[in-house]
Amino acid sequence: MEKAVTDPMGVDFRTLTLLARVHDLRSFTKAAEELGVNQSAVSYTVEKLRGIFQDPLFVRQGRTILPTPRCDEIVQEANRLIGDFRRLTVPSQFDPGTVKRKITIACNYYERVLWVPHIVRAVRAEAPGLELEIVDASDIGHERLLRNEAEMLIGPFQRETPAFYSRRLYREDYICLMDAGHPAAGAPLDLQTYLGLNHVLVTYGGRWTSRYLHDLKDMGHTLRVGLRVPSPAGIAELVVASDLVATVPRRLAKVLGEAVHVADCPVRTGITIEVVWTERNHRSAHHVWLRELIHRVVSQVA
Repeated sequence: MEKAVTDPMGVDFRTLTLLARVHDLRSFTKAAEELGVNQSAVSYTVEKLRGIFQDPLFVRQGRTILPTPRCDEIVQEANRLIGDFRRLTVPSQFDPGTVKRKITIACNYYERVLWVPHIVRAVRAEAPGLELEIVDASDIGHERLLRNEAEMLIGPFQRETPAFYSRRLYREDYICLMDAGHPAAGAPLDLQTYLGLNHVLVTYGGRWTSRYLHDLKDMGHTLRVGLRVPSPAGIAELVVASDLVATVPRRLAKVLGEAVHVADCPVRTGITIEVVWTERNHRSAHHVWLRELIHRVVSQVA
């Protein structure tokens, strides 16, 4: 028997946000954890959306789920609709050209290298009276928000509690950097080869552990570490003319030059880059405008 089609007018932004989370995380369980709801609620909502769109939306492949092409299309449009609605919340009388104040943003090396220069240029062009201060997030970015040491946080810092709001900017995966003459540079990396290599491990000062390391641990694997460094800064120079391999977020390779070989990481994992804020600045016209600018700039460049 064919399933009844649910009334599409019953879909709200919360439902679309849930779908986007499942899409990005490739997991009903992780989406439920991040949104603070039961997995059954996620399953029920996705099942309802399957009826509305007359599409399975997700298909299982091994131990993971993959979105259908129709789901990709729906989530892309849903993100646009949500963004358009957010922009409607900005007071019509707000003029960024007249604002004179400072806003503090917490982030780390990755965001400072990739996005802060673009954000600063856009702010200078549209709101020259707005002063930005960038502070280190490390692993205490959320605490900085709560202590009012920062007003926004940019990065892979997910903490779904009522104290925080967040908006996804994009999803990032990992790549491997090595010298162009490295023996492993001639073919795609498989997991066994990857585990046998000598690695540069970015420790972030012991305050942050990369997502791919968590996934390797879950699989029962550890890396053979040849060098530990506190930051990705200068990592390209460390692997050139050596047998070392570094695993870093893919977009970081864009700013590391062409002296290194880039290979797909065999650990199929990823991180979600978000902008995070608190209720204190949730409705502030200055912050709403800046959050929209950040999303627009990152969307154009990413």
